[in-house]
Amino acid sequence: MSEDGIRLSPTSYVVLGLIHLRGPSTPYELESAVRKSVEYFWTFPHSQLYREPDRLTASGHLTVDQEPGGRRRKVFALTPRGRSALDTWLTRPVEDVFEMRDEAVLQLFFSDQLTATALVDLARHEIALYQRRLDEYERIAARELPRHGQDRRMAPLRLGIKLAEAFREFWEEIAADPPPPTPVPDPVDGPPGRLC
Repeated sequence: MSEDGIRLSPTSYVVLGLIHLRGPSTPYELESAVRKSVEYFWTFPHSQLYREPDRLTASGHLTVDQEPGGRRRKVFALTPRGRSALDTWLTRPVEDVFEMRDEAVLQLFFSDQLTATALVDLARHEIALYQRRLDEYERIAARELPRHGQDRRMAPLRLGIKLAEAFREFWEEIAADPPPPTPVPDPVDGPPGRLC
């Protein structure tokens, strides 16, 4: 909740933060900015970027200037209330830890019936995916580092690189030495030390 009782979500702060960084923006410009930056570490339905600015305008966090003719684009700008809410959020500690939602890891967890060859194929596919992500990060770094150096907006890129390298290395280990399946429990003795 913001200081005035309006419920602000992470998407609210994405909108407020991007308008703070970019200046007055249309929802389309916000979506374009998200695709180039925040989307790499915070995913959400982009349709929210077309609804949330109107809600933030109604609550006094943004102002809107709408073109009188043509496409009637709406350009949203930050108000002092919006800036205050953003500042408050930036200083509030986050109590959650990184949440991993990786479908390939889910497949690995349930893969006891897979052959070692099928598991290696899964691992190789993941290695290729993470290598492509690392290549993409390198292109971003080549484009942005000369302009930003090691400033704060580049820190998430460094974290993304470290995470992608760690995941790639994990899958390389699985491919090189596939772990054996979990033993099938003896129906008489029951399952040994089950995880679930």
